Amino acid sequence: MAAAEQGLRRDVRDARRIVVKIGSSSLTTAAGGLDADRVDALVDVVARHLGAPEDEDSKEIVLVSSGAIAAGLAPLGLEKRPRDLARQQAAASVGQGLLVARYTASFARYGRRVGQVLLTSDDTSRRAHYRNAYRTLDQLLAMGTVPIVNENDTVATDEIRFGDNDRLAALVAHLVRAELLVLLSDVDGLYDGNPATPGTSLIGEVRGPHDLDGVEIGSAGKAGVGTGGMVTKVEAARIAAGAGVPVVLTSATRAADALAGRPVGTYFHRTGRRSAGRLLWLAHASAPRGALVLDDGAVRAVVERRTSLLPAGLAGVEGEFSAGDPVELRDAAGRAVARGLVNFDAREIPRLIGRSTRDLARELGPAYEREVVHRDDLVLLRH
Repeated sequence: MAAAEQGLRRDVRDARRIVVKIGSSSLTTAAGGLDADRVDALVDVVARHLGAPEDEDSKEIVLVSSGAIAAGLAPLGLEKRPRDLARQQAAASVGQGLLVARYTASFARYGRRVGQVLLTSDDTSRRAHYRNAYRTLDQLLAMGTVPIVNENDTVATDEIRFGDNDRLAALVAHLVRAELLVLLSDVDGLYDGNPATPGTSLIGEVRGPHDLDGVEIGSAGKAGVGTGGMVTKVEAARIAAGAGVPVVLTSATRAADALAGRPVGTYFHRTGRRSAGRLLWLAHASAPRGALVLDDGAVRAVVERRTSLLPAGLAGVEGEFSAGDPVELRDAAGRAVARGLVNFDAREIPRLIGRSTRDLARELGPAYEREVVHRDDLVLLRH
């Protein structure tokens, strides 16, 4: 091995398809508004790693970019990020256009096109929408375009929001079958305490959850223009690593080193295998609209035998929801054991409780001879 390659993270260096997430604080000023120099600096790094598909060292990069709301603050005369959803959405509406225009101009310096992809969690936990999102992103990459992904803040409600782009980036990495996730922010990695406190040390590698036992993880960023902090970044890294995607967490100023595989920031080793597509989104991106209470036999069937939930196993229903919505599956003690997409409206459930599909079909018609939640639309929750 050449001396220049010694100490490199080989999984990072060899990754061909990569998701890079950049935080608001690394693209904007604290007062709001895009910092063109910061955007250009990031694009310079990304562009250097892009190449023609036939090039051995070329990369495909999806950019998950925060900054839309922050970019819209100054143009709307807002001094800081508003707390109410309506003004956040207004700022996102103005700022998203500015953000994509800035990326378009910056990547044009390298002859690269960009494509805007806005997602909500509701888009990607449903089967058809999930497939469409994958096909769009995959085709953009195949055509040499850099996808710029963000949450669709202008239409997302509190119930269907990802809440932060760190988690969105982890899920996008799984969606596009990436080989690496790079989380860039205004801190150079994960520390074992407050980085401002003398005596704290950078954690260079995380091989599993136990490596973080006793580690104090802060929740607030420096600039105050984003929603995430170190807590969301570590959670995102856990989601991605658990789905078979290694993660590098570092500062935007170290982006070039991170993509080159140099040992900067904190490296999260993969801890699991890639799971079934949209079920990861169902587990981590969907907000349940209600709950189904299961009898003991149904809990065992769903959890241990991984079967569908049938009407005979129902013991109760809570909340208001429509067919296709995500719901929690709870045991008699109220503990959530699974999450799934329900096939019936909440108002229909009471007449189904404890009954066989054959009886329901005979009384109510063939549309009722089916599962309440199909096993392909169901994910177990860890405890």
